[in-house]
Amino acid sequence: MEIIWLGHSCFLIRGKEQTIITDPYHPDLGYRPGEPEADIATVSHLHPGHSYVEGVAGDPKHIKSPGEYEIKGAFITGVASFHDNQKGDVRGKNTIYAIEMDGITLCHLGDLGHSLGPSLIEELGDIDILFLPVGEVSTIPIDAAAEIVRQLGPPIVIPMHYRTEAYGASLSPVDQFLEKMRVREVEPRTKLSITSSSLPSNTQIIVLTYPNG
Repeated sequence: MEIIWLGHSCFLIRGKEQTIITDPYHPDLGYRPGEPEADIATVSHLHPGHSYVEGVAGDPKHIKSPGEYEIKGAFITGVASFHDNQKGDVRGKNTIYAIEMDGITLCHLGDLGHSLGPSLIEELGDIDILFLPVGEVSTIPIDAAAEIVRQLGPPIVIPMHYRTEAYGASLSPVDQFLEKMRVREVEPRTKLSITSSSLPSNTQIIVLTYPNG
């Protein structure tokens, strides 16, 4: 499996039989994703920074709501959650996606706006790779992000939804999350290539670089 960060909360996940793109964004956001091609596009909530499926080539299957889906050997579970800590009264609903492919379970939290309770943790199950929002604005604070890492204990955590030169002046930079997690040195990667047998035994935080500068 190969994972590339296209900016914000958008990842291109290439498996053996299918390619998934998560939370595609409108180019007005500031990033320039090009024309990524995928078989499946997941959308956590209907905001232009997370739902621009029109920009994804390849006529992908769109998944925009909770439920269970099986597409080309990928098993995807959309789990209902909220975009705020007031049960959606402020910013509405959010869908978390647990994706099983190539023997690996990935979890994309979208713009989760609240802590994970016992029922959500049980529903998500064992997670191998966690895509975690760490920019605080419009999503969870850094303390809650760190607690979710502790609760789920995934082998790999990939931060997303944080400030970069391309976008997000109001968001917190990823360095604040790394400091909270007491990670002193991280060598950013252009992509992550991983198999089920190469997952680390202890949690590692992997920062991916935005490929277009």
